[in-house]
Amino acid sequence: MSNHLALPRTDRTAHPPRYLLHPLRPVARWIIRRRYRVVVHHAERVPATGPVVLAANHAGVIDGPLLAIFAPRPVHALTKAEMFQGRLGGFLLRSGQVPLDRFRTDAAAVRSCLRVLRDGGVVGIFPEGRRGSGELERFHRGTAYFALAAGAPVVPVSMFGTREPGGSSGSLPRRGATLHLVVGRPVDVPHQPWPRTREQVGELSRSLWEHMRAELDLARRETGGILPGPLPLGDLEPDPATGVRAPRTDPPPPTTSSTPQSTAIPPTPGSTAHTDGHQAARHEPGAP
Repeated sequence: MSNHLALPRTDRTAHPPRYLLHPLRPVARWIIRRRYRVVVHHAERVPATGPVVLAANHAGVIDGPLLAIFAPRPVHALTKAEMFQGRLGGFLLRSGQVPLDRFRTDAAAVRSCLRVLRDGGVVGIFPEGRRGSGELERFHRGTAYFALAAGAPVVPVSMFGTREPGGSSGSLPRRGATLHLVVGRPVDVPHQPWPRTREQVGELSRSLWEHMRAELDLARRETGGILPGPLPLGDLEPDPATGVRAPRTDPPPPTTSSTPQSTAIPPTPGSTAHTDGHQAARHEPGAP
């Protein structure tokens, strides 16, 4: 597996707990299928071994549990830190989910996910960040960063039916609804050693964004699935507006800057694992 001494180091980072994640998946599937018809398409596209980043669209509150429970392999999903409170928080931790502070540089979350990938496991991430229409209208950089840092393929997952049209952010689908999880074609990403640059991560993010949107359209045609549209007014959660921008349709303005086009990413106040997961290395001894 990847070297845990590579930056950011993960040799002193514990692997997220697994003792509830593995044995509870069959039980959880049985419980969920008593309420919903869940259909997983093209599960064979997820590599059977080795590190994998599963990247999914995000429309409903049930998306995270579905990804962790119905993916072909156990998934350690990045989950907003606000969910880790009370009994639910304890359950999420014991089932191997990774808390993420979306508004600060969360080095612990970055290293936890890299530990999973370097141990040959699967990390789940929602590149859109917050819940929304599920149309992949925004794309944070974390997916590309983890893939480059671990040399892991990115496998898109398109979800349909996880929120009713017009439903609120925390609403569940109606009983008996059909939920589709469509596994897309993987994108192989070679390992990129430190230092990874903002340009490298941004370029790969835009490429992955384009690929995931294409896979979403293919999945929509294959299943007839319908996404719920925008959330009701006032129901959109705060989320850092720090993802990559859509490709320009006109030439960029000329620049006179003498800054090199490829530079190591400097510390950025307020960046997160969604945006510049590289910042974790800044917390390691010996990091540049």
